[in-house]
Amino acid sequence: MNVFAEKFADLKILRYDVPGFETLDLNKKLYIYYLSQAALSGRDILWDQNNRYNLSIRAVLETIRQTFSGDRTSESFKLFEVYLKRIWFSNGIHHHYSTEKLPVGFSETYFSELVAQSNWSKFILPSGKSFDVFISEIKEVIFNPDKEEKRVNLDSEKDLLQSSCNNYYQDVSQAEAETFYAELKANAGTEPVSFGLNSTLVKENGQLTEKVWKLDSKYGKAIQQIIFWLNKAIDYAENELQKKYIGSLVQYYTTGDLKLFDSYSIDWVKELEGEVDFVNGFIEVYGDPMGIKGSWESIVNYKDTEATKRATILSENAQWFEDHSPVDPEFKKTEVKGVSAKVINVAILAGDCYPATPIGINLPNAEWIREQYGSKSVTIENITQAYFLDSMNNGMLEEFASSSEEIERARKYGYLAGNLHTDLHECLGHGSGKVKEGVNTENLKNYYSTIEETRADLFALYYIIDEQMIHLGLVPSEEAAKAEFDAYLRNGLITQLTRIEPGKDIEESHMRNRQLIANWVYEAGKADNVFEFVVSGGKTSVKINDYQALRGLFGRLLKEIQRIKSEGDLEAARNLVENYGVKVNRQLHEEVLARFKKLDLAPYAGFINPVYELKTWPCGTPDNVLIQYDEDYTSQMLRYSKDYGFLPMAND
Repeated sequence: MNVFAEKFADLKILRYDVPGFETLDLNKKLYIYYLSQAALSGRDILWDQNNRYNLSIRAVLETIRQTFSGDRTSESFKLFEVYLKRIWFSNGIHHHYSTEKLPVGFSETYFSELVAQSNWSKFILPSGKSFDVFISEIKEVIFNPDKEEKRVNLDSEKDLLQSSCNNYYQDVSQAEAETFYAELKANAGTEPVSFGLNSTLVKENGQLTEKVWKLDSKYGKAIQQIIFWLNKAIDYAENELQKKYIGSLVQYYTTGDLKLFDSYSIDWVKELEGEVDFVNGFIEVYGDPMGIKGSWESIVNYKDTEATKRATILSENAQWFEDHSPVDPEFKKTEVKGVSAKVINVAILAGDCYPATPIGINLPNAEWIREQYGSKSVTIENITQAYFLDSMNNGMLEEFASSSEEIERARKYGYLAGNLHTDLHECLGHGSGKVKEGVNTENLKNYYSTIEETRADLFALYYIIDEQMIHLGLVPSEEAAKAEFDAYLRNGLITQLTRIEPGKDIEESHMRNRQLIANWVYEAGKADNVFEFVVSGGKTSVKINDYQALRGLFGRLLKEIQRIKSEGDLEAARNLVENYGVKVNRQLHEEVLARFKKLDLAPYAGFINPVYELKTWPCGTPDNVLIQYDEDYTSQMLRYSKDYGFLPMAND
């Protein structure tokens, strides 16, 4: 399969293979099919969570795309199509990574021409609004740079909620939200629910109240469809525990009761026998600057049996890694429970996992569940493979590596080392350590996500070069670990800057964590020249001089990061993130962007999903599920809006 599909703006669209799907038995195929339908049914939820205007803007732009009767070959129309494609990719009007408002690329006058020459006869307006008023509002949002400026603002000098334009809070200040949730948590005990995870916090008549996302409330029409398909999937579950936790998930969606989400999560962690698995729900909190509200996401997957062998080795030795961690003994788990890991092939991506997707997942996020029951970790093999195949011979490695030796090492060991880093990060890193009683993730406020990703990355970096990895048969030699050290510093200090606009600082949590680590170890190891910046022919690169000393620095920083999380030390978290993870070296940034531009590559990638078709006998009994890979990006996006567009534009 040719993984590359198309390129536009700063994005490239890839395809992923679903290996062995055709050879799965019918029961597993049907299980995957119905879970995939449940996944796709939640698409509109994320769009509305990202910004309250997103569904309206998508409806307007797609109507223009499908009915515009003017010149569709003009340069202006091509720019309109690029803008729409970028909005599809980002699930809204803000960049999926920087969260800055997307540039339009064409004039307000041309937009009026597009509207005038399109067919609106089938367009359903929000209740109580005339067409002219509605279009005027949409135009204002699209073209006024000061309106809906930034989806997630992590600037600690500003009110995080009032300076962010996601749709998790309405007319609520940061201080009000902090007080509201602090009061809920005050008497929550040692097994607290994830307060606020599945609701919009609003102010009505001067009082704060939550609009819970459930069947008979906000997002109910989409949740109704998710429940319908989950109930279909129950009939094809592989075991009773799967049936049980799907049932709990259905009840949770029906009632909005977060205790049921915890019950689902606990049973989901316990279930290890099935080959097919899924995530479906309000999960990650990166889209909320306060780290409370869960964005809607889903993936459906099945186990890669051969590749899972390496993850199994790690999970079986989890206690050894915990015991030998460089963190303070008081922050180590005396007994590591329920750490399970596998390598998967994803069958469908949806919500906040689509089109851009993680390459690894570790869940659940509730700290008390992780400590008492454990966690599940996955590395997504067919996604990492697609990325690797796309990266071969694109010139990035040759442009930014410091030597031919580094290039050769990357080509020989880079794919294995990258997957092992993900395995260690997800399986052991996130699952390691413990926090003091009374400390929870909200103690670190807007810095929690960066600190947690830093912690997991450091765990992976510290151990990938350990002799135990060779002893366990996971790496052939220390050279593989060196390839990962090379790649991590090259990315953290140089190549990830290709994703930052000139003059901007780093906003996204994963990018902050990578730069934080790289900058901190550079400063800490500068006196001993552990690694250095090398400039040759006007090109800057990173050269590591002492890999074992670098490992020692990773261990020192891991010890401090674990302390920060365990004690909920907000001030220390703020200092580390702000001093090492946010600011960009402007001179280096200009150089990197100029070098990258010559390669004519896109810094971000996302994926087209395969298409699944259910075949039935004349009596209606399922006969087979077919998979196809030939749908293009635009066709898929328009089909998803048609088939899975369940929420109204004005979604209160």
